[in-house]
Amino acid sequence: MSYAAYLPIFVQVVLAGSITAVVIALSTFAGQRFKKNAIKDTAYECGVPSDGSTHTRFSVKFYVTAMLFILFDIEVVFLIPWTFVYRDFLANHIAILSPMLFFLFVLVLGLFYEVKKGALEWEK
Repeated sequence: MSYAAYLPIFVQVVLAGSITAVVIALSTFAGQRFKKNAIKDTAYECGVPSDGSTHTRFSVKFYVTAMLFILFDIEVVFLIPWTFVYRDFLANHIAILSPMLFFLFVLVLGLFYEVKKGALEWEK
């Protein structure tokens, strides 16, 4: 392959980088943080001044639930391509069902473990 075959990719990378640089520069020089204003920088919620700290701390359960969501979301990322190539593997006599069933078994086993440990319970 010649370098001319990579020209569209190079143009796209340069274009994406320049658009990103322009957007960041505009937000830096014309954004809200550039124009300091004491009234606009105060915390505001529903027309009533906020009471207490504006930075609340989240429970660890929130982060555990978010990580479990990401874990099972990645599971779907692996399962969807498998459904598209299943017939091709069967036509070529390649055993694909047992590895995927093992994959699902490990994930379901992990889910049962998390339920047993109480990772999905908000109130305890």
